[in-house]
Amino acid sequence: MPIFSLSKDIAFPPPELAEPDGLLALGGDLSPRRLVLAYRMGIFPWYAKDTPILWWSPDPRLVLFVDELHISHSLRRVLKKKRFHVTFNRAFARVIDACARVRIEQGEDTWLVPEMIEAYRRLHELGYAHSVETWLEDRLVGGLYGVAIGRVFFGESMFSIVSDASKVALVHLARRMAQCGYELIDCQVTTKHLKRFGAREIPRSRFLRLLDRLTAQPASPFWT
Repeated sequence: MPIFSLSKDIAFPPPELAEPDGLLALGGDLSPRRLVLAYRMGIFPWYAKDTPILWWSPDPRLVLFVDELHISHSLRRVLKKKRFHVTFNRAFARVIDACARVRIEQGEDTWLVPEMIEAYRRLHELGYAHSVETWLEDRLVGGLYGVAIGRVFFGESMFSIVSDASKVALVHLARRMAQCGYELIDCQVTTKHLKRFGAREIPRSRFLRLLDRLTAQPASPFWT
C-alpha cells in the first residue's frame, strides 16, 4: 500500500490503510487540532530528527485495561513502603524534558525532538496532555506523560532515574483512572515491560471500535 502524504487539511487516511509495520502517513504538522484528531482515530506521531513527521497505527495494538492492572509482589512491597510521593500535572515540562534527556544519556534514539516537545506542551496548556510525577523527597525521579480524551489515556513516554519510579507512576495513574471512570491506557507498541503490568495486544479493528465509544464518553479528570 502507498504511504500517504498529508496536506494542510486536518485529515488522515483510514488507519486500516497503514503499512504492515503500522506506518500510515507522512508530513502535515503537529498542531493541536491535528494531534487530537490523530489520537481519536488511533494514530500517533513517531519520527526521528531530520525526517518528515511520520504517523503510525500499528496492528495489533498494545493496551492496558485499567481493571486488568497487574502489580508484581516486589512492586507491591515498594508501594507499601511509601518511599515515593506521586503528583499529577505538577511538572509537565520537566517530565517531557526528562523523557527525552534520559534516553539520550543512555545512548538511545529519541522521537522527542524539540518540535514534539513544544507540541505536547501546547496540548498540556489546552488541557489534553497530562503528566504523572514521582518524587523522592523534593527530587523528580520518574514519571510519564500522555494525552487524555474521553475515557482513554494515550500513553506517550515515561522515564526513571531511580529504580521503580516510573512503575510507581504508572500504578498511580491506572488506579486514579479507574476511580474516575476511565477504562483504557493506549500503550501503542508492544514491550515486555508493559505486558508485565497486564497490558495485552488486541486487533487494531477492536481498538478503533473502543476509541469510537470511549473517546465520546466523558469522565472525571484524573489529574485533579
